[in-house]
Amino acid sequence: MNQVGRDFPRLEVRAKVTGRAEYTHHLRLPGMLYGKVFRSTVPHGRILHIDTEAARKLPGVHRVITGEDIKKLIPEPYYGPAFHDQPILALEKVRHVGEPVAVVLASDPHVAEQGVQLISAEYEELPAVYDEVQAMKPDILVHEVLKPAGTFADLKHLKDRGGTNVALDYHLRRGDVDGALAKADHVIEHTFKTQQCLHVAFEPFVSVADPGDSKLTIYTANQSPSFVRIEIARLFGWPENRVRVKVPYVGGGFGGKLYIKLEALVAALAMLVRRPVKIALTMEEQFYVITKHPTTFRIKSGVTKDGRIIARSCEVHWNGGAYADIGPRVAQKSGFTAAGPYDIDNVSVDSYEMYTNRTPAGALRCFGIPQLVWAYESHTDLIAREIGMDPVEFRHKNLLRNGRPQASGTILKDAAIPEVFQALVKRMNWDAPFDRGAGILRRGRGIAIALKAVISPTTSVAVINISADGSITLFTGSVDMGQGSDTAYALIVGEVLGVPAEDVRVVHSDTDVTPYDMGTLGSRSFYHMGNAVRLAAEDARGKLRALATEAGLPEGTNYPPVEIFKKRYGMQAGNVIGTATFLPTYSPPDAQGLSSNVTPFWMVGGAGAEVEVDTETGHVRVLRLVNAADCGKPINPAVARTQLSGAAIMQLGFTLSEAMHLDGGQVTNASLADYKIPGMADIPPIECELVTAEQHNGPFGAKGLGESGTFGVSPAIANAIHDAVGVRIMELPITAEAVLRALRAKEGRPLDDE
Repeated sequence: MNQVGRDFPRLEVRAKVTGRAEYTHHLRLPGMLYGKVFRSTVPHGRILHIDTEAARKLPGVHRVITGEDIKKLIPEPYYGPAFHDQPILALEKVRHVGEPVAVVLASDPHVAEQGVQLISAEYEELPAVYDEVQAMKPDILVHEVLKPAGTFADLKHLKDRGGTNVALDYHLRRGDVDGALAKADHVIEHTFKTQQCLHVAFEPFVSVADPGDSKLTIYTANQSPSFVRIEIARLFGWPENRVRVKVPYVGGGFGGKLYIKLEALVAALAMLVRRPVKIALTMEEQFYVITKHPTTFRIKSGVTKDGRIIARSCEVHWNGGAYADIGPRVAQKSGFTAAGPYDIDNVSVDSYEMYTNRTPAGALRCFGIPQLVWAYESHTDLIAREIGMDPVEFRHKNLLRNGRPQASGTILKDAAIPEVFQALVKRMNWDAPFDRGAGILRRGRGIAIALKAVISPTTSVAVINISADGSITLFTGSVDMGQGSDTAYALIVGEVLGVPAEDVRVVHSDTDVTPYDMGTLGSRSFYHMGNAVRLAAEDARGKLRALATEAGLPEGTNYPPVEIFKKRYGMQAGNVIGTATFLPTYSPPDAQGLSSNVTPFWMVGGAGAEVEVDTETGHVRVLRLVNAADCGKPINPAVARTQLSGAAIMQLGFTLSEAMHLDGGQVTNASLADYKIPGMADIPPIECELVTAEQHNGPFGAKGLGESGTFGVSPAIANAIHDAVGVRIMELPITAEAVLRALRAKEGRPLDDE
């Protein structure tokens, strides 16, 4: 059928454009109560008293619940994928502004909102720490005790250190960095910073819990339903089969809807009141749930006269906020590639995940890679300028190639780094004359290339049911939140079983029906679940052929499934079930942070940008954005291209405008009126190029792609600005004010801070 490689519309497109698609926000259950959350107004403090009396007396309020009420139901009401450090509702202390302290339940959500306004709390305020580098000092502790979760294989080494805000530190040592720096002709060092950003899924967080006689059902917009089931069962001390997690369509996630967000809260509330409970957050409340890590990255490189990088030292501090979430994994996995996509014999990496009194930070599209690329690709451009080399020539000289060891010690395989970079250079027409503008409008161009190690080890399971009429149903725990994974899996099934993809039904995540999947995150799903789906389809095909043999049908002929079933059972009856589990091999880092097998596949992406800078206002206009990525062999090229463009647009916002502003721990721009994501008028022409390079262990040669389009956007734009007007911005976002200040400082007439 040649299903793989088709430009195929997403399976759910008609349901979404007609408004028939069902989301958790639409769900109404008989007797359902609505919960509204009372939140902390201080960043760090001991809870002295919570006054809920007025709220309880409000007509229409069913109940007001605090952390102490939940503790009577669940003696240890703490959750988290890395540490069990986050209480369902605050207990004893609050650790960030906006932390949930109490919940008002009512049949009318407006009554519940009024009830929240009647609650007051008294705190003994404690000193707070907001900066990731300052948090290294032990004078202000966010947590006194930590309990490692022990859930995931790659985080089994976590432990309670005591007396520190360090949740995880990852160290890599390869070669002799100090010796190589001493021998280098140039030693160049910079510090770069990134800001706190928000996922801004247009479907805010929402969960519903329905307590049954012997089972709790949770309906939720979540990217990891299998983990939710495991964690809720653990909290209540139940077997997993007492918890059912159903995920309908999800209106965007980008990593924010991973692990536990509202699910533990609605589950506890529902069990306390024995009625269905729904909590749906406002857009403003999202700013107090989960964010992108702010970072400080100090990077030093030793370079020879002829432009070879012989040493690189990296120190990264990740601002994880008040609760760890999956931040320790971000710090470790991103640390593998902190030195960039370059062939460097001597590398040191120190990566620290820090607790602070901010909103927790976790996974956000690319698992920390854009923060690193922002630094190392800006740094790489600055090195090229300092030693007098063209930035393209300098990168060509140092690019890592297949067959060579990456900084982690893992040999690079199936990573098209030179091919992606060359595609960018060609698209940018780098060697041709370039119009640099005139007067107050100056133009420049920049380029960037990056590498990511995909999360490992993780498990995916797939089940395929071929019914007696030949129809096919696929069951997976993957969550399609707009990336088109359901469609890609249907193409794989169609390819193996010889049917059109549109005839394959994909069942949405339902833990009573769909099998285990670690989570839809980090561009792992297509590779891991795609392999599981392919193997399950092959298993079903083998069983169907065996059934044909049992039925006495001659071998060597492809019979329609319905004919096989009728011949075997004498009527339209029976099923063939194909199953498969996929778990790639993995070697954990040793004491030096090195591993011979750190990732099942590498992601490669890069960007080129042309910009125009107004030297009177500092305003930057991106004239052109080019994105290229190694996609292996694309399963659905049309969707793959939109993945790249969508990723680039998201990173464009993080580059030029988006930032959460804090005053004493309080977010002062917690609305889409003040937190500026790109609008249609802000988006430049985006060119996307899929670089085909077979991933030999991927499903039909393919690999994950959803994050690759973000990698190089920020440094490409910063490099282009530097090329245009000669100023270097070291901290994101690159606002007009930041550019203007840099321009005026360069001219010797700095702007007055007034």
